[in-house]
Amino acid sequence: MSPEFRANPYPLYAALRRDAPVVQVDPGGLWAVSRYEDVMHILKTPKVYTVAGLRLAADPPWIGRNPFADSMLFVDDPKYHGRLRGAVSRPFLPASLSRLEPALRATAEACTQRVLERRRADFIEDFALPLPASALGTLLGLDPSLNPRLKEWSDGIVAISASQPGDTEQIAQCKRIVAEMEQYLGELIARRRAAPTEDLVSELLQARGEESLTDPEIMGFLFVLLVAGLETTLHLVGHSVRILAEQPGLLARLRADLSLIPAFLEEVLRFEPPVQATMRLCTQEVTLAGVTVPQGSVVMALMASALRDERYTPDAEHFRLERKGPHNLGFGHGMHFCLGAPLARLEARVALESLLPRCAALTPGPEPLAWNVSMTVRGVRSLPLEIHPA
Repeated sequence: MSPEFRANPYPLYAALRRDAPVVQVDPGGLWAVSRYEDVMHILKTPKVYTVAGLRLAADPPWIGRNPFADSMLFVDDPKYHGRLRGAVSRPFLPASLSRLEPALRATAEACTQRVLERRRADFIEDFALPLPASALGTLLGLDPSLNPRLKEWSDGIVAISASQPGDTEQIAQCKRIVAEMEQYLGELIARRRAAPTEDLVSELLQARGEESLTDPEIMGFLFVLLVAGLETTLHLVGHSVRILAEQPGLLARLRADLSLIPAFLEEVLRFEPPVQATMRLCTQEVTLAGVTVPQGSVVMALMASALRDERYTPDAEHFRLERKGPHNLGFGHGMHFCLGAPLARLEARVALESLLPRCAALTPGPEPLAWNVSMTVRGVRSLPLEIHPA
């Protein structure tokens, strides 16, 4: 959690892959696993490495109650997980995304106009945040005035995993945010039950049969949707634009050929994945990279390290637009592959398709970047940039 590590974790990841691919680290004696082969083994073997480990990070004893930890993100049982996932999958299907795209594009155009007029902007606040917030607002029928609270809520939930018993101020804030979210979403569910509208909450409440969810199951899904739906896209867009500001030649290539944007985003997901790690609980004693890990241990699968593993990706420490091959670890793997991955990719593509034709250059601000606090998600809190119109 040190500022130095948050600013650049990759040298330590490289050292771990080379010298200690499975090793205990602070906080809490987690077993960090850094090589691609071992990370994939963990993600592909849920009976041995259960998401109960991730639940321990999201639902520590001091939090009291966290509906986020009651969602499908923390369910390994294939039948139960499949029922929950199937019930909420419609908004992420191609037909639904195509209907959502015009609204996303309108938001992206408005954000582009805003940052071009200001010339100097915090790209997170002025662009990367409004885009996924608008998508969530459209799906759930939320008022745009809620957008700042969405970011505060999301920051608070992802900070739970990094909060230690002595962090009294941060713990109090996390508890407050969980309570605020639960109260707001509980009231939203009650309003939609009394007066349904054309949104996802109403649809979930009206579902019957296999797709019917209980109120606690709906609450858990809404927690995940608001947090994961905001964090993944916000940081994907933030990382993308930061890389373009740092590499003007890359920006020029994309401006000259917008069809390169999807390939660029896939390399961003490999090179700077918003979700850096996930945690699993060992249901038995295991041996990884020659190291014995006791039953009951929590392993931290460092997906961001795995994606830079030289054994898997040649020249992995460099950003290569021409790189071939799937790098879907940025969205997880197996049954817990991110349900919202198509939406996040769409939002990021639309953002760049709107911005790049009208932006000749991006100049990073002089201020040092401030990074978020989380064991699993990494991104900047703000991104000061000077935007040069084309």
